[in-house]
Amino acid sequence: MTVARVGVIGAGLMGTAVAQRLVAAGFEVLAYDVDADKRTAIGSTGARPEATLSAVLAGCEANVLCVFNTQQVEEVIAGPGGGLDAVAGGVGERMFVVTTTCDPDRLAALAKRVEPRGARIVEFPVSGTSKQVAQGDGVGLAGGDPRVIDRAAPVLEAICASRHYLGEVGNGSRAKLAVNLILGLNRAALAEGLVFAERLGLDRVAFLEVVRGSAAHSKVMDVKGDLMARREYQNPQSRVDQSLKDFNLMLEQARATGQDLPFAAVYARMLEDCTEHGEARWDNAAIAEAIARLRS
Repeated sequence: MTVARVGVIGAGLMGTAVAQRLVAAGFEVLAYDVDADKRTAIGSTGARPEATLSAVLAGCEANVLCVFNTQQVEEVIAGPGGGLDAVAGGVGERMFVVTTTCDPDRLAALAKRVEPRGARIVEFPVSGTSKQVAQGDGVGLAGGDPRVIDRAAPVLEAICASRHYLGEVGNGSRAKLAVNLILGLNRAALAEGLVFAERLGLDRVAFLEVVRGSAAHSKVMDVKGDLMARREYQNPQSRVDQSLKDFNLMLEQARATGQDLPFAAVYARMLEDCTEHGEARWDNAAIAEAIARLRS
């Protein structure tokens, strides 16, 4: 299968970044989102917004899913009017590149269930903020049948030049959850350090420059440090609610394996605090605000 036209389903932060990458690589891109405003906005990338999911599925053999959670992935592929219905309607086999961080077991089960009916799933969660992905700095974590991944390679290459193959479907999400655990706790450490410095009477912005030159420097500091130091959260690159969804998945997977994740549990509680204070759609750098609210 030679892919010339690609569907992007989900026109939020990641979907917009993915569409931008695909258009820049020379693909014709059709895009759909349930939110009409997002459908309109993604047109600025050069993608062609479509009013219905079925229009994208009918027109594109390869589709990139950038939806919020596992349930939405299941609905797009196997729900009414989704991928299986499109295949049954005679449009031919359809390939779904799933960038959403999913419940790995549910995604693996879905892949096995839909494959005999002509839907092929390539798991491809991406490590990096939407800004990093748009700039070409995302890292893809691929899972699935190597033959299907090979067919999807031009699309995967356009999204992420840097990629790792993890084996069967499910392993990509497992790796992404572990990566996001480390990443989130790095954000929490930076946030707590900045709040602590401020409580000691230091200026957050000035202290950030000090710590950037210290042994504590990290990539997280470069991506999220300025947002935390300047308390600028309302133009997000990755949101609080997305991080909370991922951390809840981590904790569920940990319980299933009998492993405690004490730091992850604390971080999830901090994200819940952000949500309770109306910050769910802010950048996840707002974890600094939850920490600042902890006053003895």
